[in-house]
Amino acid sequence: MARRRTSETGSIGEAMEATDDRPVARAMAPTLGELWNRRLARRDVLKGIGKAALLASVSALPLAACSDAQQGFAPDDIFGFEEVPHGIDETHHVASGHTADILIRWGDPILPGAPEFDPLNQSAERQLQQFGYNNDYVGFVPLPWGSGASDRGLLCIHHEYTNDDLMHPGLTLVPGQDPRDLFTREIVEISMAAHGGTIVEVARGNDGKWSVVRDSAFNRRITPLATAMTISGPAAGHPRLQTSEDPEGRTVMGTFNNCAGGITPWGTWLMSEENFNFYFSGIPADAAEAANHARIGIPAGFAYPWGRYHKRFDVAAEPREPNRFGWIVEVDPLDPSSTPVKRTALGRFKHEGCESARTRDGRLAVYSGDDQQFEYIYKFVSRDKVNLDDRAANATLLDEGTLYVARFEDDGTGRWLPLVHGANGLDEANGFASQADVLIEARRAGDILGATPLDRPEDVEPHPVTGKVYAALTNAKERTPDKVDAVNPRANNFWGQIVELAPGDDDHASETFAWTLLVKCGDPANPAIDAAWNPETSESGWFACPDNVAIDAKGRLWVATDQGSGWHKASGTADGLYALATGGDKRGIARQLFRAPVGAEVCGPIFTPDGAALFLAVQHPAADGTTDFAGFERRSSFADPATRWPDFNTDMPPRPSLLVITADKGGPVGG
Repeated sequence: MARRRTSETGSIGEAMEATDDRPVARAMAPTLGELWNRRLARRDVLKGIGKAALLASVSALPLAACSDAQQGFAPDDIFGFEEVPHGIDETHHVASGHTADILIRWGDPILPGAPEFDPLNQSAERQLQQFGYNNDYVGFVPLPWGSGASDRGLLCIHHEYTNDDLMHPGLTLVPGQDPRDLFTREIVEISMAAHGGTIVEVARGNDGKWSVVRDSAFNRRITPLATAMTISGPAAGHPRLQTSEDPEGRTVMGTFNNCAGGITPWGTWLMSEENFNFYFSGIPADAAEAANHARIGIPAGFAYPWGRYHKRFDVAAEPREPNRFGWIVEVDPLDPSSTPVKRTALGRFKHEGCESARTRDGRLAVYSGDDQQFEYIYKFVSRDKVNLDDRAANATLLDEGTLYVARFEDDGTGRWLPLVHGANGLDEANGFASQADVLIEARRAGDILGATPLDRPEDVEPHPVTGKVYAALTNAKERTPDKVDAVNPRANNFWGQIVELAPGDDDHASETFAWTLLVKCGDPANPAIDAAWNPETSESGWFACPDNVAIDAKGRLWVATDQGSGWHKASGTADGLYALATGGDKRGIARQLFRAPVGAEVCGPIFTPDGAALFLAVQHPAADGTTDFAGFERRSSFADPATRWPDFNTDMPPRPSLLVITADKGGPVGG
């Protein structure tokens, strides 16, 4: 859920957004057309991925397109709800026959004795006891563990970043002012305390309503301000992770900019670290790290001014501190006293998601996107098998294994290329002295291997029934016509697409896959966009900028969108959550279940095991693109926001919140 690029600069959030999604300058890997002799001429390739091909079954591929009936529902009940129409206004909307209740909001107390939220009396100490800001990924861990229960569990929630100008009074810029000058030490540390994650117990009452268990011993905040973590795997202790505060390179304080994540089969929480470059300021004093930092986007056009008060975020003082971020963090939510662990074997890049599936022989495959234009999709396969009978036996499972990067070929096949030191140019001649170097610079390793630069790979989700893997490619507005290929078929792509991967031999351990595009997003009524949907798609059924994806108990694919400040160009409607058919005659039809308020992004959809409750995160209400919101047409601020969702109280600013959606008559959400 990267912040979008926009020409609207002025607010703190927009200052960061203006530089977030630009491709990192580098010698980009050649396109597939430059690497290989194409089997077809370009015009034939592009014609071949038109609407007919997109909507066709991939029955000739190793995993056939599964029919709706095979996925656990009949074609006539895949969309058991009346869709929410496109539009944009100050509040949220859910399909008729459903209720969307606010479960928890920014600032709500979660720890015993925590103070109630007071927007005019904030402090880091208070925020460390309260629900953080900009809730993103949501994971559900049933309680008790192993029960498969759907009426009680732990929610594991990411807090991606902060819109500080919407959080605090008086943080309004004057023309020409540097937004970082508005940050005092107090505001910086409140911001740090609002990042990271929250673990909170929730339960469904006899009346069917969900609530937070305020006094639960499981409730916990994880932040970059106050949560120590260990570093494990091949890069642990490496000199490039050693700093003055941690000369051994094995301990780090906290995590931040956590985007989509995952829950392992043994019930631990995988926290991704995405746009970590926006937290480091200064010019690196260590010339040896300068190229590494540049490949990840440091220095950024805008960075949170944490380095003014905490020197570890000043790369001039601590040039190796950025190497300690960009990893996957494993947390045990069932043990509140446990220490989170950064698993370096899964590689360092801007992780979006870390969803997993078991291989045929019982090992674990973890998929992740690198959320920036022209970056890659990765897969990690563990060396050892998952032990489903003993949670503790998996304690170091993610420390040994092979990290792969994907290369897509124009004929609908692809390969997973291993990032292994000493092989295929990943050697000392190219600056990789060890496997630790390969993992620290996973992006550059992918460049050398010739991985396929994609249209902003975000969430990557394996289907538990069909084995297919769905990857949301959100957009690539800076892709030029000479750089299009089969999997990235449009230049100046404001709308994105969803790619469907079929692992070779029906095995997530395979180093081959077949692929097809499920949909090309955008308005199908506008020929210039070259969108591709099922012809039965309604006026409100299409969407732009797919981001998070989830799969419910009936096997339906759900897609949450994030258009950022460009919503008025991408679709003209607010972000939402859509059910999307992946098989049978309805393949390529979507229907909107939920629509967000103005300026907000929808993310983190997760269902209870029985499908009867859907937890959905709505972050940064009133933030994105409000200058294009008819009737408001100005930037939001703490005192003057485009919406005061969800409280609609003049004493409260807009508050990122987590909702729970249920069907009024019971049964699965979406019918």
